[in-house]
Amino acid sequence: MKIAVVGLGLIGGSMALVLKQKGFATKVYGVDNQEAHTQKALELGIVDEIADLDKAVAASDLIILSAPVSACAALLPGILDQVQHQIILDTGSTKMSLLEAASGHAKRGRYIATHPMWGTEFSGPEAATELAFTGRANVICNANESDKDALETVEQLYALLGMYNVYMDGKDHDVHVAYVSHISHITSFALANTVLEKEKEENAIFELASAGFESTVRLAKSSPAMWVPIFQQNKENVLDVLNEHITQLRKFKSCIEKENWAYLSELMEHANKIRNVLDRKA
Repeated sequence: MKIAVVGLGLIGGSMALVLKQKGFATKVYGVDNQEAHTQKALELGIVDEIADLDKAVAASDLIILSAPVSACAALLPGILDQVQHQIILDTGSTKMSLLEAASGHAKRGRYIATHPMWGTEFSGPEAATELAFTGRANVICNANESDKDALETVEQLYALLGMYNVYMDGKDHDVHVAYVSHISHITSFALANTVLEKEKEENAIFELASAGFESTVRLAKSSPAMWVPIFQQNKENVLDVLNEHITQLRKFKSCIEKENWAYLSELMEHANKIRNVLDRKA
């Protein structure tokens, strides 16, 4: 199967590598508006040929949209205009803007809205790896709006990547990822800025940073070019969870100000219950 990958970063690049390794992709066309990305993707063997979008769509059986979600939403209607038998999937962290962009289109059935729940703080084709995805969930949204053959092909693709599929309504997806993913990135960005603002001695940060600090602030190394569109597309849900997070921070602040150590302990004990949820994945 010939595949076009639009956006040669961490996710698109990793998918191309694994699908080539598994024999699913016989040829991979790369599309990216950054020349440095296209050249590096060629050097690393992530793609076989660089092409413009129209050529890549016409020459491929499957189009993977892995650019920032705002760009994918803008591109999707035009790509749907061109497809015949081809299948389109996206890998965006929000889904409603893409589902709305495809809604009502005569070729809507050729589009599958997906979100592979894997990623790192690194970006660009250099970050692509064949060791991605295994054992992780892939969310497929509004599957009933897609053609059966297109859906089955995409399900098989993610199975080859080593992922298991979860089916969800697009609106529900965007709410849940705000709670479990997007707030984590905001918190990490804010923590990094807090430390950089208060601690002016870079050597102190380097020497004293513990494993706990490194794991908490790791996501602050993520690309703004990817995350600003995500927060923009999921604004209302992000604001909802951010308001709750601020409320929780105020509770901790109040306990320390008022030396209410008993209530502080209660807050921590309640937080410990997250272990019961996360340990189910072990």
